[in-house]
Amino acid sequence: MTDPTIGSLRVNGATLHYEVRGQGPLLLLIPGGTGGAASFDGIADDLAAQYTVATYDPRGMSRSTLEDPDAEQQVAEHADDALRMLELLSPGEAARVFGASSGAIAALHLLTAHPERIARVVAHEPPVVEVLPDAAEHRALIAHVQDTFRTQGLMPAMAVFAAGLKKDGDTTEPEAELKLPRQAAARAEQTMANLPYFVGRIVPSFMSYAPDIRQLKGLSDRLVIAGGQDSRGELPYRSAVCLAERLGTELRYFPGGHIGLTTHPAEFGELLRKALGASI
Repeated sequence: MTDPTIGSLRVNGATLHYEVRGQGPLLLLIPGGTGGAASFDGIADDLAAQYTVATYDPRGMSRSTLEDPDAEQQVAEHADDALRMLELLSPGEAARVFGASSGAIAALHLLTAHPERIARVVAHEPPVVEVLPDAAEHRALIAHVQDTFRTQGLMPAMAVFAAGLKKDGDTTEPEAELKLPRQAAARAEQTMANLPYFVGRIVPSFMSYAPDIRQLKGLSDRLVIAGGQDSRGELPYRSAVCLAERLGTELRYFPGGHIGLTTHPAEFGELLRKALGASI
């Protein structure tokens, strides 16, 4: 890997850790779940041959600290953090943005709030469950996860959450654990450290977010909605499919499942490059 240039950026209520590689037009990568800048280690160097690639830890995750650790988290504020990164690294020039999972939700809001700053957004499986016809069931799931977290703790809450994300009607036993790339396996400790914040702060806020469908339709020429080849039927995939249908666009398939970025980095990075370079 190429050693990135590392910096920190003060934003409202937080300090963001960020990393920059390469040269060319700006590409901002927004991680999801419990990930941070390190979740893009498998693809950032290759993309840096064509772009100035910026990655960062979202506020409250990994090396990005909050002034108030108990502050409620809002999609709009996370999207504003991404905007501050664009203003720092690409002032006056529209940038490309990729978001994964909850990071894809932040990217969608960024596009609708500041379309003049965006050349293209690729949103991989944003779990925007409010677009689904059975959204009420998923609101109940989120409430159940939060109640379990408060009364029983982290791992029981994660079990409830994981069950709710499974494919419709899937009652099979979990598959054998995927063999992750070495870099991804090394991040396991930090991932576990981020889980309480993710479950307690990110999940309830981001999964109750309703995207502005009307405005996104008007911007669909610069938006790609993506889904994993192996995650058909799972909740984030279903949300992506429904969002694409409501916008009148086709879902673009990426390798692997919801974390295909981690399990299939080379193939994922190549398809991302193509999605970013398509005419807009």
